[in-house]
Amino acid sequence: MAIFEGAGVAIVTPFKENGEISFDKLDELIEEQIAGHTDCIVSMGTTGESATTTEEEHLEVIRFTCERVKGRIPVIAGTGSNCTKTAITLSEEAEGAGADGVLLVSPYYNKATQNGLKAHFTAVANAIKIPAVLYNIPSRTGVNIAPQTIVDLCRDVPNIVGVKEASGNFSAIAEIMQLSDGAVDLYSGNDDQIVPLLALGGKGVISVLSNIAPRTAHDICEKFFQGDLEGSRKLQLKALPLIKALFCEVNPIPVRAALNLMGKQVGVPRLPLTEMEPAHQELLKKEMEKFGLL
Repeated sequence: MAIFEGAGVAIVTPFKENGEISFDKLDELIEEQIAGHTDCIVSMGTTGESATTTEEEHLEVIRFTCERVKGRIPVIAGTGSNCTKTAITLSEEAEGAGADGVLLVSPYYNKATQNGLKAHFTAVANAIKIPAVLYNIPSRTGVNIAPQTIVDLCRDVPNIVGVKEASGNFSAIAEIMQLSDGAVDLYSGNDDQIVPLLALGGKGVISVLSNIAPRTAHDICEKFFQGDLEGSRKLQLKALPLIKALFCEVNPIPVRAALNLMGKQVGVPRLPLTEMEPAHQELLKKEMEKFGLL
C-alpha cells in the first residue's frame, strides 16, 4: 500500500526576520494545508531549504511537523544526503520522530555510479523500518537514477517503495512503469506534469504548487482517480501559467515570495538563495491574481 495517494505538499520552512526558523508560522502552514485537503506533508525537502539548514534544525523541523500533524495525514521526511552515513542518521531520527516515510534524494555532487546508488539507498533503507521513496532530480543533483536501478531497488529492498520523478523524461518514466509491473509507487516531482504521470500509473504528486493552492493540486489527482479525466486535465492546464511563474527562478525562491504576497510572512530565503527579482515577482503576482489567490 502506498504511503499516500494524491497531492503531498513539499512544505516551505518559514523563517523569522533574523533568519531563525519560525515554528509558530510552520504550525499555521501545516494547519492550512490539512484544511486545504493536502494528502501528505513532505517536510525538509528542497522546498523546505534542507540544503541551508543545519542537521539540528533539519531534525527539529521534522520532529515538530510529526508532533503537529498527529497522524491526521502521512508525514514524509526528506532525509537524503550525498553522505550515506548522514542520510542514515537523518532517516533513523525521522523514524524515531514518527515520520511515516522518508524521501531520499540521489546523492548530489558525488555523481555515483548506478551500483553506487544501489549500495547507498540500500544501506539507508536497511537502517530503518519505515518506507522510503527515492527522489530523482538530475538537473539539481548531477546524477540520474536509471529506470532499471529504480525498479531493482523497489523489488529487492522491502521498504523502498517508490520514486518521486522530477527528471521530466517521460520515456524513462514510462520505462520504469513498464519494467516494474506495479512494484514502484510513482509520484510526479513536477507540478506541470501531474496528469500525464498519473496516466502512466502514478500515485500522485509531491508538489510545490500545493503550498499556495493545496485544493487545486489535490483535486487534479482526485478527479483523475475518480475517472473525471476531463476535469483533471482542465485543472492541470488552468494551473500551468501559475506553475510556470512558480519556477521562473530556482525553487523555493518564487514559492516563498508567493506565500509572502499572500500575507503568510514566511521570510526570505537563506543565502546563497536571494529574494526574487522585482520583474519576476510582478509576473508571479499577476498570475496569482488571475488564479484568485490575491
